[in-house]
Amino acid sequence: MPVIEISDLSDPRLVDYAHLTDVALKKVRGTEHGLYIAESALVLERALRAGHRPRSVLALGNTVDEARALVGEDVPVFVGPGELLAELTGYVLHRGVIASMHRPELPDPEALLAGARRIVILENVSDPTNVGAIFRSAGAIGADAILVTPRCSDPFYRRAIRVSMGTVLQVPWTRVGDWPSTRALLTRHGFHLAALALTTDAVSLRDFPGHEHERLALLLGAEGDGLTPDALAASDTVVQIPMKHGIDSLNVAAASAVAMWALSG
Repeated sequence: MPVIEISDLSDPRLVDYAHLTDVALKKVRGTEHGLYIAESALVLERALRAGHRPRSVLALGNTVDEARALVGEDVPVFVGPGELLAELTGYVLHRGVIASMHRPELPDPEALLAGARRIVILENVSDPTNVGAIFRSAGAIGADAILVTPRCSDPFYRRAIRVSMGTVLQVPWTRVGDWPSTRALLTRHGFHLAALALTTDAVSLRDFPGHEHERLALLLGAEGDGLTPDALAASDTVVQIPMKHGIDSLNVAAASAVAMWALSG
C-alpha cells in the first residue's frame, strides 16, 4: 500500500485522528474492542511487539520511512506537513508519528495471575498521568501484572500511554470487579494483599517482611480519597512509607515506585 499524501482533512480514513476523545475511540464502529492512539515510533514499536494491530499511521514527512518499516506494507500511512496534521489532530506531533491501534481483548484475571508473583492493584486511580507513571515503575521494577478496578482511569488513554513511555503495552493488565470477587480471586491464587495507606495500624514498609510472601499484591488508591473501606477491609496488611520532616504522604506514582522496589523481593 503506497504512502498517502493528505490533501483533504475531511477524508473519512482520517476520522481516527480528528479530535476524537479517548472515550470516543473506545466506541469506534467496525472495531471489536475500540481503538487507542500510540504516539511516537517508540510506543508504536512496543505496541507491535505486544501483538497489537495498527489500523493506520499518521506521520510527518521525515518519519515516513521509519513508520513504514515498523508497520509493513499492508497498513495505510498518511503523511502531511506539521501544520496540517496539527489542524487535524488538535495538537503538534512533536514525535513525528502517531498510530491508530486496535484495542486488544483484555486477559482473563485467572489466567493473568496464574504465573504471577508480584502484582499491583490500582483502586480508583483516576488521573491517567498517575496511571502511566505507575505502569512505568512497574515495568522497570518487574511487577508481573497490574489489576485495575472499574473506576480506575483507562491505561489505554493517550496520556497514560505517553507518560508510561509505552510500558502500558508491555506490563500485562486487566480489569477486575468488586472487592468480594477480587479478594476471592487473590485468595485462590495465594496472594497476600498489602495496602499502602495512612492508618493507625499501618506497619512501616521498612519492617514489613514482604520477601516472606511467595505471592504479594500491592494495593494503591487514589490521591485525596485514598483506599475505600472495602479495600482496606479486604487487605491482609496495611503498610506505610516512613517519612521525615513532617511529610506524611507522597504522590501515588512516587509512592508506588518506593513500595514496589521495597517489596520486589
